[in-house]
Amino acid sequence: MLKAHPAVLRNLLAIHASLRQKASGDVVPLQVRRQLLDTEYTLCMSTGCYTIEDAMAAARSQLDEEPALI
Repeated sequence: MLKAHPAVLRNLLAIHASLRQKASGDVVPLQVRRQLLDTEYTLCMSTGCYTIEDAMAAARSQLDEEPALI
Protein backbone atom coordinates (compact mmCIF):
# COMPACT_ATOMS: atom_id res chain seq x y z
CA MET A 1 0.00 0.00 0.00
CA LEU A 2 1.20 3.49 -0.79
CA LYS A 3 1.84 5.75 2.16
CA ALA A 4 1.30 9.48 2.29
CA HIS A 5 4.35 11.69 2.72
CA PRO A 6 4.98 12.46 6.41
CA ALA A 7 4.73 16.21 5.77
CA VAL A 8 1.27 15.71 4.27
CA LEU A 9 0.12 13.69 7.28
CA ARG A 10 1.51 16.26 9.73
CA ASN A 11 -0.25 19.04 7.85
CA LEU A 12 -3.58 17.17 7.74
CA LEU A 13 -3.42 16.39 11.46
CA ALA A 14 -2.64 20.04 12.27
CA ILE A 15 -5.48 21.30 10.07
CA HIS A 16 -7.86 18.76 11.60
CA ALA A 17 -6.94 19.82 15.14
CA SER A 18 -7.45 23.48 14.27
CA LEU A 19 -10.81 22.84 12.65
CA ARG A 20 -11.97 20.65 15.56
CA GLN A 21 -11.18 23.52 17.90
CA LYS A 22 -13.17 25.95 15.71
CA ALA A 23 -16.05 23.46 15.61
CA SER A 24 -16.21 23.00 19.37
CA GLY A 25 -18.67 25.84 19.97
CA ASP A 26 -22.44 25.75 19.99
CA VAL A 27 -22.75 27.36 16.56
CA VAL A 28 -20.40 26.03 13.90
CA PRO A 29 -20.20 27.92 10.61
CA LEU A 30 -21.05 25.85 7.54
CA GLN A 31 -17.64 26.60 6.01
CA VAL A 32 -15.87 25.13 9.04
CA ARG A 33 -18.05 22.00 8.98
CA ARG A 34 -17.32 21.49 5.29
CA GLN A 35 -13.59 22.00 5.75
CA LEU A 36 -13.60 19.57 8.66
CA LEU A 37 -15.42 16.91 6.63
CA ASP A 38 -13.06 17.44 3.68
CA THR A 39 -10.02 17.11 5.94
CA GLU A 40 -11.41 13.97 7.57
CA TYR A 41 -12.11 12.46 4.15
CA THR A 42 -8.57 13.27 2.99
CA LEU A 43 -7.06 11.76 6.14
CA CYS A 44 -9.09 8.59 5.59
CA MET A 45 -8.03 8.34 1.96
CA SER A 46 -4.40 9.08 2.81
CA THR A 47 -4.24 6.29 5.37
CA GLY A 48 -6.61 3.74 3.83
CA CYS A 49 -8.98 3.86 6.81
CA TYR A 50 -12.76 4.04 6.99
CA THR A 51 -13.18 6.09 10.16
CA ILE A 52 -11.53 9.32 11.25
CA GLU A 53 -10.45 7.74 14.54
CA ASP A 54 -8.66 4.93 12.68
CA ALA A 55 -7.20 7.40 10.19
CA MET A 56 -5.78 9.62 12.90
CA ALA A 57 -4.29 6.63 14.71
CA ALA A 58 -2.77 5.35 11.45
CA ALA A 59 -1.33 8.78 10.60
CA ARG A 60 0.23 9.10 14.05
CA SER A 61 1.60 5.57 13.80
CA GLN A 62 3.16 6.28 10.41
CA LEU A 63 4.73 9.46 11.77
CA ASP A 64 6.10 7.56 14.80
CA GLU A 65 7.70 5.03 12.44
CA GLU A 66 9.34 7.79 10.39
CA PRO A 67 13.12 7.68 10.71
CA ALA A 68 14.57 10.59 12.65
CA LEU A 69 16.25 13.20 10.50
CA ILE A 70 19.54 14.59 11.69
